[in-house]
Amino acid sequence: MAENRHATLGLSDEKVLEMYEMMLLARRLDERMWLLNRSGKIPFVISCQGQEAAQIGAAFALDQEKDYVLPYYRDLGVVLTFGMTAKEIMLSGFAKAEDPNSGGRQMPGHFGQKKNHIVTGSSPVTTQVPHAVGIALAGKMEKQDLVTFVTFGEGSSNQGDFHEGANFAGVHKLPVIFMCENNKYAISVPVEKQLACANVSDRAIGYGMPGFTIDGNDPIEVYKYVKEAAERGRRGEGPTLIETVSYRLTPHSSDDDDRSYRSPDEVQKAKTNDPIITFGAYLKETGVMNDELEKEINDRIMIQVNEATDYAENAPYPNPEDALTFVYAQK
Repeated sequence: MAENRHATLGLSDEKVLEMYEMMLLARRLDERMWLLNRSGKIPFVISCQGQEAAQIGAAFALDQEKDYVLPYYRDLGVVLTFGMTAKEIMLSGFAKAEDPNSGGRQMPGHFGQKKNHIVTGSSPVTTQVPHAVGIALAGKMEKQDLVTFVTFGEGSSNQGDFHEGANFAGVHKLPVIFMCENNKYAISVPVEKQLACANVSDRAIGYGMPGFTIDGNDPIEVYKYVKEAAERGRRGEGPTLIETVSYRLTPHSSDDDDRSYRSPDEVQKAKTNDPIITFGAYLKETGVMNDELEKEINDRIMIQVNEATDYAENAPYPNPEDALTFVYAQK
C-alpha cells in the first residue's frame, strides 16, 4: 500500500474523498459546458481542466467562514468548494436571470457571490490582485481574523497590478496568499517567452515574502503549502507567493484554436499527468477508494450535472429592460 501522505497533514480519508469528488465535479461540469458550447447552446467556456488539483487543494486549506477568495476566470474548483452549486454555474453559462454572478450580464468565469465570500471578478486580467490586498488591509485594520486568497495565471504575474499588489502586501505584512496557477501558456504565449527568471516564485524575494514553486497536479501538496501560508498570514507574518505548476488541457477558451501554437502530441503527453487520474490512483493505492466507489462518485456527480443543465436551460432569461440595472442610478 502506498504511503498515506494526507494523514500526516491531518486530512482524513473522508476529507480527501471530498476533495476528489469536488475535482471530479469541476471536471464534469467543464466537460458538459464544452458540449453545450459546441452544440450552440451556451456562448463561451473558459476551462479549469488540468488545474483542478491546485484549485481544490488550495480551497480546502482555507476557512470558508472567515476567508475571502478572489478567483480568476478558470477557478471553477475554488468557487465550487466555497459554496457555488452546479446549478448556479450552469445558470451563469446559459446567462440566465438567476445567475448569481451577474444576473446573466457578465461572461462566464466572472465569479462573485457575497454570501460565500467570493469577491466579484472583472474582465481585465489581474485586477483581482490589488482588490485582495485591499481586503486584507481592511481586515488587518479592523483586527479581523481573515486571510485573502487570490489566483492568477503566470501571464498575469507580468502585469503591474500583480507587482503593485505584492509590494504593498509585503511592505504592510498583509495576510494575502498570492497563488499563481502556472499552466504554461498565456493564451498562446509559452512560459519561456513570458518570464526571464526560472519561476514566478523567484519574484517573491523582491517583495519581502517567501515564494514556493510546487506541483499543481498534487492537491495534497497544494493543501500543505496553502495551509502554511494561511497560518503565517493569521500570525501577522505577511503574505506568501505560491506558484502551482500544471498544464492547461484545453484551448485557452472555446474561441481559441490551440493547434496554432502547440502540438497535439504535447497535449496528449500532458494528459498522462492529468490530476483527476493521478489523484484517483493515489486514493486507490492508499485504500481510500476502489473502483466501485469511484463509479458511485461519478454517477452521483453526473446526476448533479444533468439536473443543473436541465434546470438552467429551462430557466428564464433576464428581462431586456434590466440590462442597465446597477449601471446607472435608478430613480
